[in-house]
Amino acid sequence: MPATVNLAPDNCNFFAMVFHSVSHSALEQYRQFTYRLSPELRLRDADQALEFVNQRGFVFFWPIKGYELPSLWVATAGDRLVPNNHNDPGHVTWGWKDTSLGKRRWFYAKVLRKKSTMISLETLPYFYALSENYGSPEEDHLILYEQGRMSAEARAIYEALLDEGPLDSVSLRKATRLASQENASRFERALTELQADFKIMPVGVAQAGAWRYAFVYEIVARHHPEILGQAQIVGEQVAYQHLLELYFTSVGIATPEEISRLFGWPPKQTRTSLEKLVASGTLSADVRVNETQQSVYALTSLVDITKNG
Repeated sequence: MPATVNLAPDNCNFFAMVFHSVSHSALEQYRQFTYRLSPELRLRDADQALEFVNQRGFVFFWPIKGYELPSLWVATAGDRLVPNNHNDPGHVTWGWKDTSLGKRRWFYAKVLRKKSTMISLETLPYFYALSENYGSPEEDHLILYEQGRMSAEARAIYEALLDEGPLDSVSLRKATRLASQENASRFERALTELQADFKIMPVGVAQAGAWRYAFVYEIVARHHPEILGQAQIVGEQVAYQHLLELYFTSVGIATPEEISRLFGWPPKQTRTSLEKLVASGTLSADVRVNETQQSVYALTSLVDITKNG
């Protein structure tokens, strides 16, 4: 509901309704910039791609239907369907991604919605602070497995990497005895499960398998040994607020439901973090887009205030 505030002197008895709104045109113009939709803002090379990820904090690699977030593909090729034609100019993003693996330019793994996500190294500790990684990389996974929150396949993959070091996916399937065709889907689910919780990450590409293309995986805490200490300094509550602020800086507006779905956060935690950003003045609550009935949260800098007495 719109907020009611007393705009009159103390000895007067009238009120004014204050409606917070964002116009479609203002929102589109804002996202033209943050998503790099305008032709003159398109990414042209790997250095610009890195700058884009650092500016946004985190982006999808591909656009994901139903989820609002900038992506490397759209920032390079424009807001259109991803074609199957590998000669399309947008496919240059594959090269930027693959040649950057293991070089600490950014963090790449299947994270948000278990889809390919690129995270700046500055932002990485905030995500890690909200993961199920609390201490020793040699012990955390055992606790999760004993609690029934890690699959047997994920445990096998993780322990193979712990014991043998980085392995390509073909070798990893053999090491975990998941090389048969009937185990393919279980293996892929486990790989994604481990990436989504920041336990493993791709660090290179090997010429292995039928396609001569296979990711090489490594333990996150071993590739980024500083990450646990950085995450502990950040803390959970600061991490929630920081990631939420970065998200709104990219998309402009969102509902609590959209936020919880994207990040996988409990609704109560999402609302608590939103309220703190409203209290700080970063966000405005009960905002309507072109006076529609649905209320959203929005960057305060995007909000127009219309007073109806």
